[in-house]
Amino acid sequence: VPVVESGGGSVQAGGSLTLSCEASLDTFINYALAWFRQATGKEREGIAFLNTNGITRYVDSMKGRVTISRNNEKRTLWLQMNSLKPDDTAMYYCARAQQRGYLTPPLQASQYDTWGQGTQVTVSS
Repeated sequence: VPVVESGGGSVQAGGSLTLSCEASLDTFINYALAWFRQATGKEREGIAFLNTNGITRYVDSMKGRVTISRNNEKRTLWLQMNSLKPDDTAMYYCARAQQRGYLTPPLQASQYDTWGQGTQVTVSS
């Protein structure tokens, strides 16, 4: 079941972007979802996680600057990013957990098995 990201682009430091991810209704009802990013030459990093029961987790480097949310009826996951920095430049990916039933959202990339193609975010200084 694919997930499809959109909403990336170029923005100046201090600006904001909202990324979107669309997937099937089954995905939104039954699976934890997350946003990861990967900058050139760096490992993939999880930044925001949302479980089916509404529990969220954020990577420390982006706490207070990002919000993950979902609307099951619209089958859309969002990542609102504010106060963007050049270090936030990366390809951003939406991902679905490989299993159902997590009590809290899984935090490791290895726990996600469905990935989108990614959407590029570029922050200039």
